[in-house]
Amino acid sequence: MARLSRLALAVPAALGVLLPGPAASQWVEPGGSGWTSLSVYHQDTSDVFGIDGDRETFPGRGRTVATSAFFTVAMGIGKGWDFWAQAPLLRLSFEDIFTGVQESTGIGDARLYVRAAPLSWLGSPLPLAIRGGVKLPVGDFDVGTSLIPLGDGQRDWELMLELGHSFYPRPIYAMGWAGYRWREARVPGRQEFGNEWFFYTAAGGETRLFGWKIALEGWYGGTPVFDGILATGLERELVRVSPTMLLSLGPGQVEFGGRFPLSGQNLPAGPDWIAGYFTRFGF
Repeated sequence: MARLSRLALAVPAALGVLLPGPAASQWVEPGGSGWTSLSVYHQDTSDVFGIDGDRETFPGRGRTVATSAFFTVAMGIGKGWDFWAQAPLLRLSFEDIFTGVQESTGIGDARLYVRAAPLSWLGSPLPLAIRGGVKLPVGDFDVGTSLIPLGDGQRDWELMLELGHSFYPRPIYAMGWAGYRWREARVPGRQEFGNEWFFYTAAGGETRLFGWKIALEGWYGGTPVFDGILATGLERELVRVSPTMLLSLGPGQVEFGGRFPLSGQNLPAGPDWIAGYFTRFGF
């Protein structure tokens, strides 16, 4: 039962751990310009990657439903520097024959990033960047037995290396990043989630009216500690592929598509569907 509860509570982390924007966001923004996006993700599944990585159904005819809206803003703050901020609104539900319905709605944990393109200071056009960030514990964690926590109740620190390439004059690009996430203990020695490696890579193209993108992303968690016990076998992993389409509309682009899990461990295994809007601004 404890394992089942942890799987249900993994929903917000599974949705929010990697949230790349459109391809244009790979290059560091010039000072005074930037972009905003609103992305909505919806998952409704009874499938889960079990402790051995096998795709199975939740015990007790369990079902998880999660809808999450992420608002992201990025802005250049100087030559070779930009700043990102992201805030989510979550609606989470889990139901099985053992515990009945558990659900929560509210604000999740916020993320802040600063990104630098050091080669630009040397005059190089190569879009290599270093991004560092923090996840702040905003969402409720201790919300009672009938509710799903909206956050993890602790801070994460991230560092990643990014690289992109444009195949101009062909309207095609490739991009990606890899990084490491240090997860502070919620209660040292008793509640620790385990640090994580993660990656994201994508290729796509755009015309004046339409665009496309296909991405492969994944993350690999360390061994957590629950109630002071090293929980070997409860490490969380997820690898998924995400095809999306872009349509120019008004001052920006509409994005729609899906994220389809390929493998994982101790996380929901169903697809989630994506709809979003991306637009640029400048001063």
